[in-house]
Amino acid sequence: MSESNNFQDVFDSLKPLLSRHSKKMTVVKDTEDTYYLNTEKNGKNGKPQFFGAVQIKKKYVSFHLMPVYMDPSLLDDIGEPLTKQMQGKSCFNFNAVDNKLFSELKKLAKASYDYYVKEGHV
Repeated sequence: MSESNNFQDVFDSLKPLLSRHSKKMTVVKDTEDTYYLNTEKNGKNGKPQFFGAVQIKKKYVSFHLMPVYMDPSLLDDIGEPLTKQMQGKSCFNFNAVDNKLFSELKKLAKASYDYYVKEGHV
């Protein structure tokens, strides 16, 4: 399997982790290589708030999750293997499908969505 196809598999596995929360949010972009989700409610700056995105990059597929930047305690329960995939404060990078890590990331995305609901962003 070529790297680009592999990255498409990674993207296709990660996208549902965000899209399952799209009912009360706005899908900003939904293409073969990018899925971008904002809140419908405006934040303090008068603009919708970024929730998350999945993007195919040159060397990996990135999974962004803004609530973990806003409340780092959301990361307290993630395991070291998922922590090793982090780049920065709210981005995880993958170059292969890893169902165990993706299952953990699914729980983190749900906790992040719940945090946004609790804070009144959704």
